[in-house]
Amino acid sequence: MRSRFAAPSARLALAAVAAVGLTATATATATATATATADSRSTTVRACATKDLSFKVSLKTQAGGYFLVTAKAKSGVTCYLEGVFPSASFGSSADTEVAPAEHAVSDRVTLSGSTAAYAGINPKTTNDDHGRQFDFLHLAVAGDESNAVTLALPETTTVDRPVATNWHADPADAVPFSS
Repeated sequence: MRSRFAAPSARLALAAVAAVGLTATATATATATATATADSRSTTVRACATKDLSFKVSLKTQAGGYFLVTAKAKSGVTCYLEGVFPSASFGSSADTEVAPAEHAVSDRVTLSGSTAAYAGINPKTTNDDHGRQFDFLHLAVAGDESNAVTLALPETTTVDRPVATNWHADPADAVPFSS
């Protein structure tokens, strides 16, 4: 009878020793991973957040007229923008949110110092007199919408089915041509 009670105790002891071994291994692995991650972050450029950037909006006449958004990293910041379109809207209604003008992801743009990224926003892609008037653009880096900034537009504009290009290193690539 005694052997039946000893067996569960032995199993518990073995499980406890195994748990200690696994905990030690997991701790060592986590420490090594954290060290490697910390080291890699020091040499790797991180993704830009909206607060890392300053923005400028200018009116361009090419391709029927559009807004060129210029993004630059704030002083002391080095970060990158993925080659996807910015999160932007002219108002709070879903029909004023910009849709992508491009169907593929562009190259990543690294920002630091005077290096800039550019996105073109065509506020009206329809060929009619419909639309609503706006004086401001709400803009954020995609994925950071809760920290959007509001930018004054160079002029009041009519908005109907707006589109935006991806972020590009060359402003000539940020022209939102209509199809």
